[in-house]
Amino acid sequence: MENRITTLFNIQYPIIQAGMIWASGWRLASAVSEAGGLGIIGAGSMYPDVLRYHIRQCKQATSKPFGVNLPLLYPDIDQLVQIILDEKVPIVFTSAGNPKTWTGVLKAAGVKVVHVVSSTAFALKSEAAGVDAVVAEGFEAGGHNGREETTTMVLIPAVTAQVKIPVIAAGGIATGKAMAAALALGAEGVQVGSRFVATPEASSHINFKQAVVNAKEGDTMLSLKKLTPVRLLKNAFFNAVHTAENNGADAEALKILLGRARAKAGMFEGNLEEGELEIGQVSALINEIKPAAEVVADIWQECIATIKKLRDFAG
Repeated sequence: MENRITTLFNIQYPIIQAGMIWASGWRLASAVSEAGGLGIIGAGSMYPDVLRYHIRQCKQATSKPFGVNLPLLYPDIDQLVQIILDEKVPIVFTSAGNPKTWTGVLKAAGVKVVHVVSSTAFALKSEAAGVDAVVAEGFEAGGHNGREETTTMVLIPAVTAQVKIPVIAAGGIATGKAMAAALALGAEGVQVGSRFVATPEASSHINFKQAVVNAKEGDTMLSLKKLTPVRLLKNAFFNAVHTAENNGADAEALKILLGRARAKAGMFEGNLEEGELEIGQVSALINEIKPAAEVVADIWQECIATIKKLRDFAG
């Protein structure tokens, strides 16, 4: 298959691995790229020197294109951008901020820029800022989420109807059937997060990976809406936040309850009770830990099989 996404990134399959904090190091990114997708290093949980290390390790592990996910709210953002430019990273996915701030700088250096959005309004702003594509991420997604709570099924056709640049679908996609549905809705590629957490190459803790595999329907919920909305796996920390929110806790009280390094404790260190466990609703469909290359192959093969089945159905 060749379309605007595969051409833009010079990849075999329009399958992009999300740049998730505490999961998306060089091992996962290089494995996905080697399998024909686009691997992404998640800079959101990395100090500048750590990011440089992961970029260099990824270059050694694969000769294929890979990118970096760059949350624009990061305090050392200028240092991270400089490292990306120094190391000649070809692709950057920006998120959690105004794409106008850094898109021009990155594009001037020849970097392909994609911005993650949760609404048509932000997609149009991103297009106006000059990005090459957008990731339209629905409410089902794990981690930090849009306040609009628009589902992927609604968001993708809404965004593709308004922008001229390619759209990558995200949120609730872990199977080839879901990928086929996203393509039917107008997307030209998919970004997959939660499914890649449950891989040996993900840098997240085995306890967290197993919790993802064990998750059932209803085990995640959007939380911390007065701060930055985030989808969490239910545990003791989530219950404390949920109780506080039901009792009318304001943003400052929630910030105190959140504390520092809560996500690291949960996803990287494996504290399943007191840690912050960010994962998508689609975790309910993930039943095993398997290599990233198998995930890419399975999604693509099922996607093609689904499209053929639908063609046969249509006669």
